[in-house]
Amino acid sequence: MTIGIHLSPLAEIPAMTLYRILWLRVSVFVVEQEAAYPELDGRDIEPGAQIAWAEEDGEVLGTLRLLDEGERWRIGRVVTSAAARGRGVGADLMRRAIDSASSRDASRPFVLDAQEHLADWYGRFGFVSAGPSYIEDRIPHIPMVRPAEAAV
Repeated sequence: MTIGIHLSPLAEIPAMTLYRILWLRVSVFVVEQEAAYPELDGRDIEPGAQIAWAEEDGEVLGTLRLLDEGERWRIGRVVTSAAARGRGVGADLMRRAIDSASSRDASRPFVLDAQEHLADWYGRFGFVSAGPSYIEDRIPHIPMVRPAEAAV
């Protein structure tokens, strides 16, 4: 079966697909990781925001959010369903988001706030630590940056 990787503004995502994307984010971040926080934070609808998702046979396997913050790109809400972990879905989403943003403006760096245990995984895409670790929702995080025009 072929996994489709998509990227678009929230308003252009079909309603059922959007529901599955949001359900996955809540299922992993709020339920699985027991982090009760406002998952729907308003950033998905900011100008320039895009949602990437991986889909197979109508099932959303993973998603991430790409934000245009003017002087930099921000990647967040990176999540893969338990059933799809280890299949390269997250990596495909990261490459798609980075390629898309870089094609629009490669002069800007990328930033993200990684769960600390995933720092090496993000390093595969050119991200490096950009400050001290911190705790958010009882989970250690670390700010990371990918300099402009870094190789993927």
